[in-house]
Amino acid sequence: MRHVNPGALLAAALATFATGARATEDRADSVLEEIIVRAAWRPVRAVDLPASVTVLDQDAVRLAGQQSFADLTAMVPNLNWAGDSSRPRYFQLRGVGELEQYQGAPNASVGFLIDDMDFSGLGGAATLLDVDRIEVLRGPQATRYGANALAGLIYVRSAEPEPEAGARLAAGLGDYGTRSVDAVVTGPVPTLDSGFRLAAGHYYSDGYYHNAYLGRSDTNRFDESTLKGRWRYAPSADLTVDLALLYAQLDNGYDAFAIDNSRTTQSDHPGSDVQHSTGASLNARLAPPGRVALTTIASWVRSRVTYGYDGDWGNPRLWAPYTSRYDYTETTHRTRETRTLELRLASPESASWQWLVGAYGNELTEAYDDRSLGAYTDPVSGLSTTDTTVTSDYRARSGAVFADLSAKVASRLTVAAGLRAERRTARYEGSTSDAVNAVLIPAHFAPVDRLWGGQASLSYALDADRVAYAALSRGYKAGGFNLSQGLQDDQVVFRPEWDVNAELGFRGAFAAHRLQTSVTAFYVVRHDAQIKTSTQSDPKDPNTFVLYTGNAASGRNYGLEADASGRVGAGLELGASLGLLQTEFRDFTQSGSAVTGVTRELANAPHWQAAVNATWHGPAGSYLRIDATGMGSYYFDLPPNPTRSSAYGLLNARLGLERSRYSVDIHVRNALDRRYSVRGFYFGDEPPDFPNKLYLQLGEPRTFGVRFAVKLGGMAR
Repeated sequence: MRHVNPGALLAAALATFATGARATEDRADSVLEEIIVRAAWRPVRAVDLPASVTVLDQDAVRLAGQQSFADLTAMVPNLNWAGDSSRPRYFQLRGVGELEQYQGAPNASVGFLIDDMDFSGLGGAATLLDVDRIEVLRGPQATRYGANALAGLIYVRSAEPEPEAGARLAAGLGDYGTRSVDAVVTGPVPTLDSGFRLAAGHYYSDGYYHNAYLGRSDTNRFDESTLKGRWRYAPSADLTVDLALLYAQLDNGYDAFAIDNSRTTQSDHPGSDVQHSTGASLNARLAPPGRVALTTIASWVRSRVTYGYDGDWGNPRLWAPYTSRYDYTETTHRTRETRTLELRLASPESASWQWLVGAYGNELTEAYDDRSLGAYTDPVSGLSTTDTTVTSDYRARSGAVFADLSAKVASRLTVAAGLRAERRTARYEGSTSDAVNAVLIPAHFAPVDRLWGGQASLSYALDADRVAYAALSRGYKAGGFNLSQGLQDDQVVFRPEWDVNAELGFRGAFAAHRLQTSVTAFYVVRHDAQIKTSTQSDPKDPNTFVLYTGNAASGRNYGLEADASGRVGAGLELGASLGLLQTEFRDFTQSGSAVTGVTRELANAPHWQAAVNATWHGPAGSYLRIDATGMGSYYFDLPPNPTRSSAYGLLNARLGLERSRYSVDIHVRNALDRRYSVRGFYFGDEPPDFPNKLYLQLGEPRTFGVRFAVKLGGMAR
């Protein structure tokens, strides 16, 4: 692996500090900026929102992140994700959500939007290029977002056009062959009553594994390019039209598992994790003063995804003398396209009763092709081979109507209620082909789900800056089917899920807005809980180890979420967050196995997550940011996998200098070089006996990097 000398990086940063002469704004006496949540029906103060929400602003994204949204997830209480890919695509909130979904129809539990574009299940597109803020709403968001938000919603918002023309150029270097470059151009177009913003970036890293068999250090590489465009048309105060464009190209490798759970792999066919996504959204709002407002949101996303891996994680030299041939690979290709349209009417902002009604439509199509190849020579029975292919065409259409109503019924008491009804139809045509045994098995599904959800809340204003609330909501998620090879008939289809979520919360500001805090206690009851389990039909074929979704009879999740931020002393900002979680599913049975009537906690659901950060702003624009995060242990998978992760803590730091025309920083991630895992599998992979064993995908080791940026014109951010 190629390493950059951290001493050289530090020397370069300190040399730049020494050239500084002009101080930036002194922030010691400033108050915290009021948090506005924009993923709700209307922009609303976070203190007035009766829901558990975390907002990562531009400073948090810039100072705590590096390249991917995964860099920031530890700052959000009860948000987690699993490895099994180069970048996380699926997320879990309060223990609910997918660990992966490479086999089966698209069916996310956590909604994921980038500038109103639906990337649910495709979160790898969320690079941090020119991101202004990230909002995470926990708990069912059925009234607002429907079936894809059973557990909550993640909304990534890019920076908007600026009123003055300007540009920013940046470049970075780091160890493990890391290099990056990005550029942003923005400004007004007065003759068209418009403004624009364009951003482009490329990021490359060799990754953190070395393939000893191939003699390469780039088989788990990151090779990511992002293009973004924003156009805002505002001819009057009544009309605003926002157009957003996105192209994300991830050409990453995937070689993240070693037989000895080290960072030295032995794969002779290292895999790939490729995602090319193109998207566009249009958000138009006509709101004449004192009259009904009309909002139209349309989006389109098309993604091509290729995911492949070495099924045996080895090579002929490694497996000798146990067998003369043991070689398995699997490759999946998906082409997914999503179209959405939402229309809604809302009461004037001055109305005493705030109401909103609307309709929503969504069409998702996906072509899927999965091929599994393998060969194994058994000393007793000789050579056995596999060559199976699953192909399918899938289409799902959803239509929904919704309504929301809120009013201040007393000087301090606000009530709100919402309801959404949705009809989802799906059509699946596919087949499983076994070329070795000349078997072709067709499959056809056409489920129809009628779903509904809603919410009701009471908010009590203790004063203008402190609010307590109680909320009750019902979320839902459509049923589906599994496409994994080797499943029994009753493991193919799973039922819809619905849940009821109760919350008590407080959010407020203290000390003249120098301190902001929030705390939420929640209790969720799940019905027909959709959970992921695993099975391996042939112990000598690692490709027959598959994950699939089934239904438990019920489940419950409960816990607490809290965060606080404040400014103290001369230029010192502090922040902290805490998530506590207890989960349970009941009466899950895996047919054809010893897993019957199981009651246990969910996988990938740690009992605690915590984060603290401190940012010091010094003279002449210098700053130091330190982030410490920690997570408790959790089960890697559901039964029959009994294995758990280990609790761990990470330390990240960034030292920088920011001036009106340039900036430089040096950062270190995982400064203590802690060894931790982001995914674990438990199955048989090693000949000749194929014992069940835990295999780990490791998280990021200690890394160093430096970044330089220059600003031109009136560029503000």
